Amino acid sequence: MATDTPLHYTVPGLDEGAAQQIIDLLQSRLHAANDLQLTIKHVHWNVVGPHFIAVHEMIDPQVDAVRAMADALAERIATLGGAPRGTPGALVKERAWDDYSIGRATTQEHLAALDITYRGVITSYREAIKALDDLDLVTQDVLIGQVEQLELFHWFVRAHLEDQGGKLQTEGATTEAGAARDASG
Repeated sequence: MATDTPLHYTVPGLDEGAAQQIIDLLQSRLHAANDLQLTIKHVHWNVVGPHFIAVHEMIDPQVDAVRAMADALAERIATLGGAPRGTPGALVKERAWDDYSIGRATTQEHLAALDITYRGVITSYREAIKALDDLDLVTQDVLIGQVEQLELFHWFVRAHLEDQGGKLQTEGATTEAGAARDASG
């Protein structure tokens, strides 16, 4: 996913090779954030059934926050001397995951599918944070702040999926469709 555009500068104290590694890592996070905000908005538009309004209204602030995360990632790429790619074509071409698979569905089905989606995004963020240990603590701090918010949103979703003992309806599910099926009961 490396960019073809050469760096002509980066931030002081960071060599261009390290900056390019960081930019490539941030570009993958930018694609993830852009995909996630669109996915969450898709859920907002397509959720139905009991608890509709609660889930519908819970989702919009998540969309806004993830959109702000994408902006921060793109601005960090530019700060490092890169050129962020935010087009739909670049996202689809360069992403390593499939498109969200649930259309019009109940609140529980969408929340279960979002559980799987958040698991993937948060796991990839944590991998990126680890990769930044020896590269750039400033960029790592940006990602740490974002993953903190993502984990909070994930908890909001999971709170609808757990029983009194803390067991998730999605326990053992590995796909959005499988999780949605488990949650529909």
